[in-house]
Parts: sequence; C-alpha cells; structure tokens
Amino acid sequence: MRRIQLSPQSAEQIAALDKVYRTSKNGRLRQRAQIILLAVEQGMVAARIGQIVRLNEESVRKWLKRYEAEGLEGLKDEPRPGVEPVVTQDYQTKLVAAVRRRPRSMGLPFSLWSLQRLADYMAQETGIRVSDETVRRYLGLAGIVLSRPQHKVSSPDPEYVVKKRRLKRSATP
Repeated sequence: MRRIQLSPQSAEQIAALDKVYRTSKNGRLRQRAQIILLAVEQGMVAARIGQIVRLNEESVRKWLKRYEAEGLEGLKDEPRPGVEPVVTQDYQTKLVAAVRRRPRSMGLPFSLWSLQRLADYMAQETGIRVSDETVRRYLGLAGIVLSRPQHKVSSPDPEYVVKKRRLKRSATP
C-alpha cells in the first residue's frame, strides 16, 4: 500500500495532539492521538503504528486520513445510531429522592418500595415509563440496592430476648 503522508504540523497542532493524548479520559481518542503523533513525530508507517497501538493497518490508515481531512475534530467518534436514552438527569434525581422517602409519608398505600412500585410511581410523577429493571439499574448507579425486607419477630415481653436464647439452646442437639 501507498504510504500516507501527513502535511507538516505546526508546534501548536502537535501540542494540541499531545494534550489530548496526555489528558483525555476517552481511551479511543487517546489512541487516535497517539497514532497521529507516531506518524508525525516518528515518521512511522501505518503497519508499524498498528503493531504498537494494537490496531490493524486499515484502521490506522483510516484515522490518519480523517486527521488529515478534518484535523483534531476528525479523531472524535461520530454520533452512533440508536434511540436516545429515555431517562433524564431530572428523572434520576427524582428517583433517588423518592426511594429515600417512605412511601406512606408520600400518601401511598404501602410501606416498602419494590422496583415495580417505584417504576409506577415515577411514571405517574414524571410521565416517563420505564421497566423495573431500568429502575434497578439507575438505582445501582446511585449506589442503592433494593432487597427483600428482613422481618424481625419481637415481643413487648421484657423477658423475650432471654426466652428466645433459651429456646435456641434447647433446640440445638
């Protein structure tokens, strides 16, 4: 294949590439900046760059061509097809606020949240209908896990704890 020759880069262009390479949190963008830097600064060919960054030669050539045509903006990902997310940041905030409150304090006829109850409540409040699995996923992102309630048996008897221990001891062989 024919070698792709990049046009000479100014010090500002190389500095901008270096900044993207060193500071970007997007790994794909960092890798693409590295490809251009290796081609410009080291004069490497696509096959050798591909070995270093672990991409095939065609992919390296694609990014070199895009950089030559569009500059630094050409290294960014193009918008991906698909449906836009239904859940907004406002929805997520309201979801976390709702799950942290007791349902009865909000005038609801139950004491504990379930994922389905939360999904129904949020659909009523925000107009956004999502599945209970989606609610679980967004609660997980906020560090919240809904689990089955642990029921505790108790008694008003002041001797209850002592009696319960005695019962457990006598039940074990």
